[in-house]
Amino acid sequence: MYKPNLKITSKIVNYIADISAAREVILNAPILPQWEIKLRKEAILKMAHHSTSIEGNRLTLEQVEDFLAGEEVPAWEKDKIEVENYVRVLEYIDQLENDGEGGIAEEIILETHRLTTKGLLDKSESGHYRKVPVAVVNGLGRTVFQPPAAGKVPELMRDFVAWLNGEEAAELYPVLMSGIAHYELVRIHPFVDGNGRTARALATLILYLRGFDTKRFFALDDYYNEDRSRYYAALRTVDPETVDVTEWLEYFTEGVDVSMGKVKRAILDLSLDRRLKEAKGPIYLDDRQMAILKYLQTNSRITIGKVQSTFGISREMGNRLIRPLLENGLLARRGKGRATYYQLAR
Repeated sequence: MYKPNLKITSKIVNYIADISAAREVILNAPILPQWEIKLRKEAILKMAHHSTSIEGNRLTLEQVEDFLAGEEVPAWEKDKIEVENYVRVLEYIDQLENDGEGGIAEEIILETHRLTTKGLLDKSESGHYRKVPVAVVNGLGRTVFQPPAAGKVPELMRDFVAWLNGEEAAELYPVLMSGIAHYELVRIHPFVDGNGRTARALATLILYLRGFDTKRFFALDDYYNEDRSRYYAALRTVDPETVDVTEWLEYFTEGVDVSMGKVKRAILDLSLDRRLKEAKGPIYLDDRQMAILKYLQTNSRITIGKVQSTFGISREMGNRLIRPLLENGLLARRGKGRATYYQLAR
């Protein structure tokens, strides 16, 4: 039976704490429905671009956006097929979560690979485990990783899938389970091609099934693509003898932390946009008043003293900045006298 080898380090704990805090903000911040739709579309666009770009796809993010919008894009047919396929994969795993099955059968991984490589591999290879040896080589043509023999793949995948659906995996924080699954599928390398894209799709599916990314705003692939050499180096940190995934998980949780941070900042800005749209009539805010509202999106309260020290102004000027925010229902006053403070209005 497959059993991952890992240690929960202080780095991993700290990243998970940040991730959990960001996730709470993302799930609970009130934003307009049209902005939710926009964020979901952006996530799909980024995943389709970055996950294929890692593997050498030459389409830019802008070209991917144009192509998915139905516009004519001058590009190699293979590059367009890869992007189109990955969008189908994302639609497929989204539907799996909606179906409420919860488990991850081998057939799901095989179908994910089939959709990923449709029109790119022979039908005997697309959606089927490899029957030939493969090797991972670098840009100089040197072998950097030798996956298990083809004859071992079916058994390794059965053990891996059994672990995915077992109690040990269920007790793990979803991000750790996702990171382990990502690495193990790459290590087994069950297919002749498309292993990386399938592994990243599986990692995303796990986050969906475990209820981690319920709003579909999250796209990890752009973090990998920003520094591909570091992504591949992180995968190579795992000792082939011990298969200790600790360093890989430190990298993986860092990536989730950074990516969630980007989504959180976007959500907070859009949440602020909602509050301004719902204010009591047209309102103009200067940069300092906007800064006060943004501060209160990540802090529970603010005092006039804090406003004074932040902007280097008098108490009277601090009150002038706060007054329009109160009058337009954006802030609420709490406490009395010197104990007075301000919070975002509910």
